[in-house]
Amino acid sequence: MKNARAILAVAVATSLPCPAGLPVVPVPEWQPFRAQVLRVADALEVVGAPLSPGERRTFDAALAEANPTLAAAMVQAVLDRRTLLGVHVNPEMRVKVQPGDAPPRLVENGWRAFLVKVHNEAGTTASLRLKSPQAAQVANSVAASVPDLWLGLESFNAQPLRPELGGLPLEYRVVQLYSRDRGPREAKVAADVGQGTQDLGFRGETSILFQSEAAHRVRLRVMDENDRPTTAAFLVTDSQGHAYPLQAKRIAPDFFFHPQVYRADGEELRLPEGRYDVEFRRGPESVPEKRQLVVRPGEQEWSFKVRRWIDPSLMGWVSGDHHIHAAGCAHYNKPTEGVHADDMMRHVLGEDLKVGANLTWGPCFDYQKQFFKGVDDPVSRFPYLLRYDVEVSGFGSHDSGHLCLLRLREQMYPGGTSMHHWPKLGLNTLRWAKRQGALVGPAHSGWGLEVKTKELPNLEPAPFNGIGANEYIVDVTHMVPGPDGQPVPAVDFLSMVDTPSVWELNVWYHTLNAGYRTRISGETDFPCIYGERVGLGRSYVKLPAKWSYEDWCEGIRAGRNYASDGFSHLMDFTVESGGRSAVMGEGNSELALNAPAMVKARVRVAARLDDQPNPSISSKPYWEKPYWHLERARQGPTREVPVELLVNGLPVARRMIVADGSPRDMTFEAEVEVSSWLAVRILPSSHTNPVWVTIGNKPVRASRRSIQWCLDAVDRCWKNKERFLKGEEHGQGVAAYDHARNAYKARLAEAVAD
Repeated sequence: MKNARAILAVAVATSLPCPAGLPVVPVPEWQPFRAQVLRVADALEVVGAPLSPGERRTFDAALAEANPTLAAAMVQAVLDRRTLLGVHVNPEMRVKVQPGDAPPRLVENGWRAFLVKVHNEAGTTASLRLKSPQAAQVANSVAASVPDLWLGLESFNAQPLRPELGGLPLEYRVVQLYSRDRGPREAKVAADVGQGTQDLGFRGETSILFQSEAAHRVRLRVMDENDRPTTAAFLVTDSQGHAYPLQAKRIAPDFFFHPQVYRADGEELRLPEGRYDVEFRRGPESVPEKRQLVVRPGEQEWSFKVRRWIDPSLMGWVSGDHHIHAAGCAHYNKPTEGVHADDMMRHVLGEDLKVGANLTWGPCFDYQKQFFKGVDDPVSRFPYLLRYDVEVSGFGSHDSGHLCLLRLREQMYPGGTSMHHWPKLGLNTLRWAKRQGALVGPAHSGWGLEVKTKELPNLEPAPFNGIGANEYIVDVTHMVPGPDGQPVPAVDFLSMVDTPSVWELNVWYHTLNAGYRTRISGETDFPCIYGERVGLGRSYVKLPAKWSYEDWCEGIRAGRNYASDGFSHLMDFTVESGGRSAVMGEGNSELALNAPAMVKARVRVAARLDDQPNPSISSKPYWEKPYWHLERARQGPTREVPVELLVNGLPVARRMIVADGSPRDMTFEAEVEVSSWLAVRILPSSHTNPVWVTIGNKPVRASRRSIQWCLDAVDRCWKNKERFLKGEEHGQGVAAYDHARNAYKARLAEAVAD
């Protein structure tokens, strides 16, 4: 010990390198340096790399040393052995970097923590920035698939540390490095303390040859609730919340914008030795399972089995998301190309989504159009179907509002081979799609229909200035030729769940009150609105045991479905009176009565909330994501949520249920005095399509105020959309909008006073 002290003392006195290699830096004031290194030791605990018992004994002895000069040197002797980089900031704020004394050893698919020793002659309190060309961010490049971009680099700036330097002549920082690969890998690491502080002559960077140890193979056994092999989502995190594998270094089918990955039975994860928190789930109808698991040297196996709280498909309700994308959003490595069908199919399977409509759209149209077949993609395997269709977005009539075109036979509008010749008037696109039997409707309906009120329905004027269900207010009044030449409605459905519920539902309620029979369908717009997972918005369609994509689409056209976030379900909605009944989506969904009567509405309801409230969702205003979520319906600290029966958009009956996952048959009664539409909702989590009750063969004209709102909306929409229409299409637009005005005026004259 005396010899070590003597060597250290000489090193300090003569400014010679310490035996470990980095120079010992004089510390004029011992107390603030002592406080800083104590925080560093605590930070090493936080990142899971605590000082070893031997290091801690020497460290504590140094802190107890009476001689401040010797104490500072002893502390440096301990911490320098953990130091990957030495950074010198000279009085002119130029930065020089040199390799430290720590062995540059990493681990495949894992994080290692190191120290950075900062000799701060300038006394700057700026943030120390560390960068590496081998650690480029995947969000702005194709980093995950480039061999040289193998490194993850992350400064630890959380408590007990802070992002800025403290201004001391000497302090230590914590940096964490991740290796995507195994074996030897070289990286350059540069440092600066702000613009203009990068040193010339390449002294502000250094090259380090790392050795990356191989991770351990973890084989996964993944079974569904019936002990059949399946695919599910795995969220694997360490004590700091790092997700494995590192998101920035993932390649398809793992998406870097997800913390979770999807694995099938028999597939694997490669993880470093250590302890991990694992969350296992398969869609919103499964009960998430959380475990803490340990990875030890050698191969091992983890087994998981799905546990459900409900399976609507056993009752004939088939889930689907009519709006997902395989490309085009900035979330993908190459937005103009995206990923392929087998990548998307893994996500559909992992979320137990029976139907995924993979829509090609503007930025990726010319690449993704090659995958369109007009039939199910070959990766489909019943009952899980993937189909390529089109969203008119980023081209053509997107200016009128984006359109989902499903069940297409031909994907290209006549007159060209790309996206540049499509019409601007949405109605022209709808005419073309309906001639080939397509199922059509506006995407992300609420955009452009913003209001400030929570009331539903409300009479606040919406601007009609966005990309949602804007021109819908016109198109819904039109009939167009179908495949057989007979007239069919120009619009089949409105998209729900991926924009604020009040904005989406308000326009729908008003047009229903005007007598139009548009249905709704749930969508996610993955990953452009919601990137968390596919199927955050869903349609559950009632189908027989053997069904097809065409059947699923036809179910939406007929309104034989409900829209949901998957955490609540409204099944088998039926309205009856006087021995007659109408089932949602069957026939015309219509109960015809001769006179006003009391009706009974029956529905099977199931919902599930966690025991404890989640204020991070429930406390948000309705116009902040997640827009639809059962948590928003929770009543205070309970697990109760309200189920409401609507007549013409207004709740006329309300009952509470405990959201414990148990299915319950519920019956409501309501007096129907004029022709009306009825629906059931858990707002904002799930909503049925309507059942119509007509009195004396009178059409639904439920509200003069609703119809006037629609009439006024036509003018607001025209004010915003006219500028996009040129030449012949301008005249067609004038005619289309005039038709809508006349239709609403005629219905206004027939409407019930309110």
